[in-house]
Amino acid sequence: MNYINKEIPEFNVNAYQKGELKTFNKADLLGKWSVMFFYPADFSFVCPTELSDFEDSYKDFKESNAEVYSVSVDSQFSHMAWAQATDTIGKVEYPMLSDQKHQLTDFFNILDEKSGQAYRGVFIIDPKGIIKSYTINDMGIGRNAKEILRTLQAAQFVEAHGDNVCPADWHKGEKTIKPSGDLVGKI
Repeated sequence: MNYINKEIPEFNVNAYQKGELKTFNKADLLGKWSVMFFYPADFSFVCPTELSDFEDSYKDFKESNAEVYSVSVDSQFSHMAWAQATDTIGKVEYPMLSDQKHQLTDFFNILDEKSGQAYRGVFIIDPKGIIKSYTINDMGIGRNAKEILRTLQAAQFVEAHGDNVCPADWHKGEKTIKPSGDLVGKI
């Protein structure tokens, strides 16, 4: 299934964030860009490296008017215990969503039925709740937060300047391309 330009569903999930138990729903994502990144499980191996990598870039995501949400099928209590037991996760400031009822993993079709865990999906969502980019990796393949930030910023640029597009490895502030017949066969 292709998710580009699809609207995210209504959802209501429990979460853990910086010492507090909370709930989040679709309305919480609207009005700003959102990056939802799914990971297989708390207390695992590749997952803490990814959550830490996102935390290291969290300020940059916030400066880009985006909120980061990590998502797994673990409970909010497991998220809390993981943060309390592990220095790496204890420093995470963004919300850690609990998708125990599979509201999000089922919509995005990223649940591995055999393990009961989510694949490593990343979904970049615009302020209206529309998916603009996504990638899905197998369990053992970690991601790079800086590349996801770069993709977010490219999506934001294209949204604001639809008459220009971002070439490969484009970074915020670099030259873009204005498509025209004059460029055909010259790039």
